[in-house]
Amino acid sequence: MEVTKKITEDLSMERFDKACALIFNDYSRSQLKKWIIEGRVLLNNEIASPKEIVTTDDEISLNPIFKKIIQWEPENIDFEVIHEDENFLIINKPSKLVIHPGSGCDSGTLANGLLFKYPELNKMPRAGIVHRLDKDTSGILLVARTEKFRNYFVSLLQERKVKKIYKAVVVGKIIGSFQINEPIGRDKTNRIKMSIRSDGKEAISFVKLHESLGNYSVVDVSIETGRTHQIRVHLANKKLPIIGDKTYNSAGNIAKETSQELTESIRSFPRQALHSCNLSFKDISSDNIISFESDLPNDIKTLINTIKKHI
Repeated sequence: MEVTKKITEDLSMERFDKACALIFNDYSRSQLKKWIIEGRVLLNNEIASPKEIVTTDDEISLNPIFKKIIQWEPENIDFEVIHEDENFLIINKPSKLVIHPGSGCDSGTLANGLLFKYPELNKMPRAGIVHRLDKDTSGILLVARTEKFRNYFVSLLQERKVKKIYKAVVVGKIIGSFQINEPIGRDKTNRIKMSIRSDGKEAISFVKLHESLGNYSVVDVSIETGRTHQIRVHLANKKLPIIGDKTYNSAGNIAKETSQELTESIRSFPRQALHSCNLSFKDISSDNIISFESDLPNDIKTLINTIKKHI
């Protein structure tokens, strides 16, 4: 049974594995470190390195049971599989699809759909899901099918050897490319948000102009780290909020000289215009880098074309 605990002030700034040992003292630090490496102990619902530094109110989830961890019910959920082999699946996740059951959502998730289409994933922690996308973010997601590959991919994530590229449509004009290196932590006043904090965790994003749309831009964002809401927080902090982001662009910012018609179209866009378009990593059985791509979904393409008509 999964147990979740919050980091208290006295454990803030400790290593992840040490904090786990102090909180879950029924287990040895070496055992907990092993489970962290295997991705069975999560930090803020995400895989993290044992040496990650935790901060106050971070959440640690522990589930030491190895077999049939996932008890969620299989459901016939529609999603696209763009690659399938014996080791993993590559899913093209639609927007509005939650990754797995949790607080306020106990069904209708990708995990439920995976268990319906691939019943053997019931033996895998979290139905083989090893990284995540926000509900309203679309695009590429990897699902491990074997323990061996799951542990391999988790190690790549922890060593920052997985390349992820996203496309976003933002308010604002940029030239060329730039790096954002700003630490991110849980917002002190709003628990559902993240924010730039001096005591937060290292977060590095690389932003490159893909297409200029007058006072709006389509950007490519690659991330070296994988913090919760990282791209959304970093872009908003640079005054480049993502169109449709109800959390980090709640005012629905509009660029200067935007027509009333375009303003209405942009403000009615129903989700953040953010899409995971590329995932690359070293193949488990060779030294070859394998890469998977996902084209922009129709809603974001329509948004871009609408902006083009008004510039």
